[in-house]
Amino acid sequence: MDTLIKTKVGQFVAKDYRTAAVFSKYGIDFCCRGDRTLEEVCNKNEIEIESLLKNLNDVLTQKDDIVIDYQSWPLDLLADYIEKKHHRYVEEKIPILSQYLEKLCKVHGGRHPELLEIHTLFSEASGELAQHMKKEEIILFPFVRKMVKHQEQEHSVKHPHFGTVENPISMMMQEHDNEGVRFRKISRLSNHYTPPKDACNTYNATFSMLEEFEKDLHLHIHLENNILFPKAIEMEKKMIEGSKPSPC
Repeated sequence: MDTLIKTKVGQFVAKDYRTAAVFSKYGIDFCCRGDRTLEEVCNKNEIEIESLLKNLNDVLTQKDDIVIDYQSWPLDLLADYIEKKHHRYVEEKIPILSQYLEKLCKVHGGRHPELLEIHTLFSEASGELAQHMKKEEIILFPFVRKMVKHQEQEHSVKHPHFGTVENPISMMMQEHDNEGVRFRKISRLSNHYTPPKDACNTYNATFSMLEEFEKDLHLHIHLENNILFPKAIEMEKKMIEGSKPSPC
């Protein structure tokens, strides 16, 4: 048990993404703040650790043939997957959600002023995510792919202009934290995506899409923070060590 409570939340989810549902149930941030141990989150949030461990064990012992083992993927494949699946999802959904939220503000904003703040927060997220993803696609992901290629060929890789891969990763993780805070506010303002009694079909659809957007973002950030980023840092360190001349 001592080993389990010292295990980081993100490590549980990286090993088996089904545990994400358990952490969400307890209100534990597994993506942006996955670097905390079970002991830390339970003490801070006054959660009974035995209960949490039982719930985690129940999920982990369930047989499921469709669990995706992202941990075993090569880093270039994982980067491609994030870009083609999650980046494209964000790009496709932002214009639709922005249009729906604008319409809701015009029609229902007078009775539900929280919609105005949700719209503002989502607009901020839209701009920040667009810039964030471009930095990954232009700077970080190409370097990850280069490291994988050079490792396969047993070649050393030249230091990039940003010094070490930890520098852009640190920036990306800070931006992930910002989005985590933003979407927690959106969730709270929307009563956890629960439409009011006078909600129309567009209202219902918008809140459903917002909830789906946040869930996709959680997986997106988890794959980067808890798998891609630490493995990229580890790969770079090994390549640097391997390129050092042997002592005489």
